[in-house]
Amino acid sequence: MRKTILLFALFLGALGAQAYTVDTKLSYIYSSEHNQALVGAAVPLGVNTVIGLQGKYVEDKKESFLKDNTYSVYLPLQLDLDLVNLHLTPFYYFKNELFTPGFDDIYAYGLNTQLVMNLQQNEIDETYTQAFVGISYARQKGVLEENFVSDDTLFTQLAYTLGIRQNFFNAFAFQVAGTAFHYPDGISEVNSFLGVLNQNDLAYVQSYDVNRELGKYTLSARITRVWAEEHSTLYFGYHFAEFYTADPQHSFLLGNSFRVGKYATVDTAYNHLRNTDDKDKRDLFFINLNIAF
Repeated sequence: MRKTILLFALFLGALGAQAYTVDTKLSYIYSSEHNQALVGAAVPLGVNTVIGLQGKYVEDKKESFLKDNTYSVYLPLQLDLDLVNLHLTPFYYFKNELFTPGFDDIYAYGLNTQLVMNLQQNEIDETYTQAFVGISYARQKGVLEENFVSDDTLFTQLAYTLGIRQNFFNAFAFQVAGTAFHYPDGISEVNSFLGVLNQNDLAYVQSYDVNRELGKYTLSARITRVWAEEHSTLYFGYHFAEFYTADPQHSFLLGNSFRVGKYATVDTAYNHLRNTDDKDKRDLFFINLNIAF
């Protein structure tokens, strides 16, 4: 892990030496089940291209099937092509060992892609409409229990996302999205799954939870009040998700972002999750700091 941290620092230093500005990001998420932290930076490579590097760790606070914390890295790339924006994020989850003997180390890697299209823009009324389409790919090694028989499994996942954003008078923004999961290798008769991948890396959701369950689909919505001159927003998000390996879930998200000084922005949020039977409830607290220099 020390080598990973060193490579991370050298990469950011090389990027910063070639760029006029560097946007840094530091996030922390607290809950009764997990501690999460993310650090990253992004720099422009030209007029229309931004590239970044992010590292994340997850600590399981309750009894876990993993021996170590989970570490993952991301390489987000954004291309601005006028009428469309293309977002590409390759990621990799480092190997982790299971407490259960007899199984190989588990890991994951993949690619999240999203294409944002400007359908309508009215500068006089300060309104716009955007549609976004996403296709995500993941390959992960885990322990899949099918027909009550557990076995090491290396399988492929795909996630398809479709959504729309609408801005009103530069004061309100509303967006809805849906994601459907597909498993080309098949997971019929699945009972449970032990994997390292956070499925939220593949889907568009309104949740900060660590979700390692195998999903069927998610539906989400978000409404935002914008104060453009103050660089501040207040937002509320909701999502509903169904899984193959867990009960359906509701997520409620309330957050506020605001500028601190000239170069820093803070985003804070409260996230409440519950299963449809109300047996599993949990609260998450999120804070993110962005600094440009």
